[in-house]
Amino acid sequence: MANKEQKLFAEFPPVSTEAWEAAINKDLKGADYEKKLVWRTAEGFNVRPYYRAEDLKGIEYLGSQCGEFPYVRGTKKDNDWKIVQTLVVDSPKAANAQATVLLTKGVESIGFVIKDKAIDRNALDTLLAGISLKNTELIFSGCAVKEVADLFIDKLDREGIDPETVKANFVIDPIIRKLTLKGKELCKGECKCFENLSSLVSRGAKYKKLRFVGVTGEVFQNSGSTIVQELAFTLAVGHEYLVRLMDQGLSVDQAASALRFSMSIGSNYFMEIAKFRAARMLWANIVSAYNPSRGCAAKMKVHAVTSQWNMTVYDAYVNMLRGTTEAMSAAIAGVYSMEVLPFDTAYEKPTDFSARIARNVQLLLKEESHFDRVTDAAGGSYYVENLTKSIAEQAWNLFKQVEDKGGYIAAFEAGFIQDQVEASASKKNTNIATRRETLLGTNQFPNFNETAGAEITEEVVHEKKAACGCGCSKEAAAAVRPLVPYRGAMAFEQMRLRVDRSGKEPKAFMLTVGSLAFARARAQFSCNFFACAGIRVQDNTYFHSLEEGVRAALDSGAEIVVICASDDDYATLAPEAARMIGDRAIFVVAGAPACKEELEAQGIRNFISVRSNVLETLQYYLKELGI
Repeated sequence: MANKEQKLFAEFPPVSTEAWEAAINKDLKGADYEKKLVWRTAEGFNVRPYYRAEDLKGIEYLGSQCGEFPYVRGTKKDNDWKIVQTLVVDSPKAANAQATVLLTKGVESIGFVIKDKAIDRNALDTLLAGISLKNTELIFSGCAVKEVADLFIDKLDREGIDPETVKANFVIDPIIRKLTLKGKELCKGECKCFENLSSLVSRGAKYKKLRFVGVTGEVFQNSGSTIVQELAFTLAVGHEYLVRLMDQGLSVDQAASALRFSMSIGSNYFMEIAKFRAARMLWANIVSAYNPSRGCAAKMKVHAVTSQWNMTVYDAYVNMLRGTTEAMSAAIAGVYSMEVLPFDTAYEKPTDFSARIARNVQLLLKEESHFDRVTDAAGGSYYVENLTKSIAEQAWNLFKQVEDKGGYIAAFEAGFIQDQVEASASKKNTNIATRRETLLGTNQFPNFNETAGAEITEEVVHEKKAACGCGCSKEAAAAVRPLVPYRGAMAFEQMRLRVDRSGKEPKAFMLTVGSLAFARARAQFSCNFFACAGIRVQDNTYFHSLEEGVRAALDSGAEIVVICASDDDYATLAPEAARMIGDRAIFVVAGAPACKEELEAQGIRNFISVRSNVLETLQYYLKELGI
């Protein structure tokens, strides 16, 4: 203790990278290093199995501190993010009552979704009655957000509120809300959206903490994009606003300070931490290229909201776990504010219970886990710093491609953005269908006994054309192809709901024979497989003879019989079982045995294995069952 400079573990000799590699290759016993240990990400770069101090060489930003340019470590020296909860305003009085209660429950920032364009001064006063504009940050979104912004400035002027204290954000985002989600071309004919935005920014200029442009980048991840695409396209939208507002006569300081970004937090824990770190750095470099007079103009104000793409309507309580790990990523990454969506968001208006649990996730991270006491906890991690660097490089390259096409609007109208996102979504859909990507409770480890309640409707599990993004039903004819947010679980949910609503209860029976170890392993695999479609499964420990197992299977009335045994056993047992069952049930072999061709030659055509496309295979069986 006397020598505070003594290094830990100094008594151990250093181990070189070459020595580590030699040990790893020895353990691999000839297996391909790259295939076994290197992660080929969808983001366009590979992740090594381990990183060392030498891997930090060449990362230029490492010398910066929290609150210092390029803000990779955070835009401020503390990590006290704001807890956000959003309310849909059907009645200003009722929404006000909800908001005032939430502010006593740990919420620090209230989001109001305003749908009624007929909102007036009295309605806004009613909505904000008793809410301290000095201590509560507000977020306004919805169809009437522009009207609310005008009314809000009037209210501040009328009441003489200190311009240095009031904090409010107006999610005015025509590039995403009109172009990206509705496919409506911008700046055609009499469109004056950027002129109107510039005028609004100028009008509220004395209120330094008002932000009028909300770059809603979560749209990209919720439409199936990669992390790199989400970051690159969000930055491209932000840059488009920056340039357009400066074209209207605003300075770079005014334009940059009017922007508030939001992005999704997915379940890729470390990648998401790195994404937000990279986002701050890239945006700081974009803004600094325009030589702002104030360094704070280059600070990215970024809000994080938990992903909707990976939410499920079956086994919905798992969404609580997803939201928790996602919130941890955002907290460690140092976001400005965060909203954890209630677990039932995907299929119903959140209940008081689900909203409370969502809110308490963040309160637990602050009050019990003390995540707010440490700034940039990931800083210096060999792994996270390399992820940050790789994501930043890939996102910057994609951002430059968008800029080379004339900016975000031109690239979207040309279909470039859609092509990129849709290709990623298609790959994700295939990975989910083949279980290369797991959605717990949906394509893997489903709740066997769950059936959909009345709240799970056809509309919930089918993709819907995006409207204006505020919760209303207004739609417009698309001039260009829009992005359509969806959930990755939808295809499985559609299939399972069809079974739940069919009036039938199809059953799959596990015929476990031969080698006990193989029989049990394959029965467990098969139960998980068929339960993903809502097919009831009847597992069995073991049958001592094939005849006993077949008799039990036929007595059960199961429409599907799955033989579960070893590859060696299949050569003799599978043909005999198929003959005994005949056409009284669909006969399935669990696995991809070496004798598969011989079995197919004997008329056996149904096999399930880890190589199967689970979705397509289950859809085939349901069709065979008339569902």
